[in-house]
Amino acid sequence: MVEEIKKTSNRSKKTSEVRSSSQALQKASVKRKPSAEQTKAKPIVPKPKKVKTRADKKIKTSEDNIQKKDDAGNLDDEVKKSPKLSYDKKRLVDLSEIHPTTKYIYQLKKKRTIIGLTAYDSIMAKLVSKAGVDFILVGDSVGTTMLGFDTTIPVTIDDMVHHTAAVRRGMPGCLVVADLPFGEASLSFDRLLDSARRLMQCGADAVKIEGGKDIADDIEKLVATGIPVMGHIGLLPQTVKAIGGYRKFGTTREEADDLYTDAISLEEAGCFAIIAEMIDEEIAAHLADQILPPLIGIGSGHQTDGEILVTHDLLGLTPSPLPSFVKPCASLGLDGLNALQNYVVNLRNRPVKKK
Repeated sequence: MVEEIKKTSNRSKKTSEVRSSSQALQKASVKRKPSAEQTKAKPIVPKPKKVKTRADKKIKTSEDNIQKKDDAGNLDDEVKKSPKLSYDKKRLVDLSEIHPTTKYIYQLKKKRTIIGLTAYDSIMAKLVSKAGVDFILVGDSVGTTMLGFDTTIPVTIDDMVHHTAAVRRGMPGCLVVADLPFGEASLSFDRLLDSARRLMQCGADAVKIEGGKDIADDIEKLVATGIPVMGHIGLLPQTVKAIGGYRKFGTTREEADDLYTDAISLEEAGCFAIIAEMIDEEIAAHLADQILPPLIGIGSGHQTDGEILVTHDLLGLTPSPLPSFVKPCASLGLDGLNALQNYVVNLRNRPVKKK
């Protein structure tokens, strides 16, 4: 025991000696004399304090607002040219790649998703085109979106000519497709040709016709006369009263076979693309693989060759309940209402000059 106690005391002495020596080294390093260069006096120049003015704050606020616009993808030419502002170029679409031809749409199949949006006037046509869509549809949905109708059935060929011409005046850089309204495809071929001719002469690059195998022969004749046609199968809004409302198609074997027959018939008739509205997702994916023209979906899943939506629905401008497949990316309707209410309240509260 005595020896162990001695060993322990010796270890503690060694540890204390090591600690004391390390502390001595640290102190010695601290007390080390500086070199001649280090002893030279360096002039101390105080940094000027920047005084923020109200103008600076305004400029900063405007730059912040522009940056927010950059993040949203809303860039004008002045912002792009400004060297002080930065933006994500990957989010911008190269508009020079988009060509207003049916061949361009046809060749996009299996390359990337084809994107279409609706427009009914020149202002929206400009905005949608600058966003980088591949085509604009002047749809008969103008009836329910802008004209106050419950369905698209009351829309006439004169309405479609009027809105197609307005869209063309917006000078979009993409393909413009105009809807053939209710009843026009069911009349004589001469009437069908005359209606399609009017739409083409007022600014459309192609026409869209609802229906499948029943109108395939007339579509083939239209294509032969030089009128490009986009087909439309599945839910046909112009027949909504006959089918008893809006619903999904292709859920039964019989409907799936009919959809396949319609798609093949339109392909053989010469359609450069086919709209597939409210079709079962699995059936739509199968059809997209089977036919040569692009199959562009509306509420038909994400395995089609493209997608088209009503722009007003997408921006939150439609007051009525939206379809389940539409996910709005903005709430412009509510924002606009708030802005207008503020304007009205401010004017109401403005003091009136008394004589």
